[in-house]
Amino acid sequence: MSYEMIAILMFSSMMLMLLTGQRVFGAIGFVGAFAGLMLWGTGGADMPFSAAMKLMKWYPLLTLPMFIFMGYVLSESKIADDLYKMFHVWMGPVRGGLAIGTIGLMVLISAMNGLSVAGMAIGATIALPELLKRGYDKIMVTGVIQAGSSLGILVPPSVVLVLYAMIARQPVGQLWLAGVIPGLMMATMFIIYIYVRCRIQPELGPALPPEERNVPMAEKLRLLRAGLLPLVIFAVMMVPFVKGYTSLVESSAIGAMAAFLAAVIKGRMNREVFETSVRQTLAISCMFMWIILAALGFGAIFDGLGAVKAIDHLFTDQLGLGPWTILILMQLSFILMGTFLDDTAMLVIVAPLYVPLVGNMGFDLVWYGVLYTITCQIAYMTPPFGYNLFLMRAMAPPEISIRDIYRSIIPFVLVMSFALAMVMIFPEIALWLPNYVYGK
Repeated sequence: MSYEMIAILMFSSMMLMLLTGQRVFGAIGFVGAFAGLMLWGTGGADMPFSAAMKLMKWYPLLTLPMFIFMGYVLSESKIADDLYKMFHVWMGPVRGGLAIGTIGLMVLISAMNGLSVAGMAIGATIALPELLKRGYDKIMVTGVIQAGSSLGILVPPSVVLVLYAMIARQPVGQLWLAGVIPGLMMATMFIIYIYVRCRIQPELGPALPPEERNVPMAEKLRLLRAGLLPLVIFAVMMVPFVKGYTSLVESSAIGAMAAFLAAVIKGRMNREVFETSVRQTLAISCMFMWIILAALGFGAIFDGLGAVKAIDHLFTDQLGLGPWTILILMQLSFILMGTFLDDTAMLVIVAPLYVPLVGNMGFDLVWYGVLYTITCQIAYMTPPFGYNLFLMRAMAPPEISIRDIYRSIIPFVLVMSFALAMVMIFPEIALWLPNYVYGK
């Protein structure tokens, strides 16, 4: 059997196992380990084993539990609720102001947690009922929460970019910095869209009535201080790292400790909050560890086969496709897979194929990590089976139907597609900040 045929058989077997509902790490790891044993006998077991050792020695992986713990502490201790109260008071007088404030909330939640699920949960439970109660259009605000929560996998500390860094063998710090400007650019585009739309159609996002706006300045300042606390924690964590005073792992430890101390000082750290935060951190960290391990083992077998060179030969020599055509086809395949897989599964399935191929074509792998992440954000919101669509259906009140959810994402998907095109055409949007910080 040719190497190309073996590679296709491995890939199709993995997809088949995933479609049966097997756990992602189990499907990927089993196919990789089984193929290694069949191809090289008992010696094939050394390849996944060496991948496991590589995982255990990867020092930046320590950031993963630190950032997840930080996010859960801020969420479970209700510090995140203060953010929404701040936006509610300060942005309420503007048409669409609460929806704009919700985008701001999502950006700060992303900077605390690094997972889109956390933003969706907080947005759907805190922001959505308030927006509906104040007469906001249910279709628009449903789209706002889905789009805003997707920023969690792009704005640092993105957990998905940590996973990409491990598989693509790229520095986590550079990838995080590369996601800052595209993430803020996309959030700004969402805000501009909401503001313009609500100026044209005021009934979609009415301003707060005067009786709710008349809040004493002392109360406004108190809420501002409380709401900006997560931003202060983020600055305490990231500024020393950007300045070069601390390593990435040290910064993550500072962030986790700062969040814990903030909860203690505000009197919101109790046994229940601490236990929930630790349990969730352990569960999610272990899940990512298993997935990374399976992906590295599968990738080692794929590399040993020379499958990447075979696919490169197929695209460039036999089909005659140019690098940009191949890159666009890759992004379209991510959107297609995103209709039934989450971002982690997509990455570990295709990374052994795509990442080396992108490098061979001469593209920057840090830049490609940002492209992959933005494409995942779009895929999250693409019917019929987008990940965020079903999360929203599970969390939304009964008056919001699945049809409303599908309609709500159309303008935001168009905005995100425009942002993706901008980053593809102008790579410096993603690369300027990491080049500046690391070059300095």
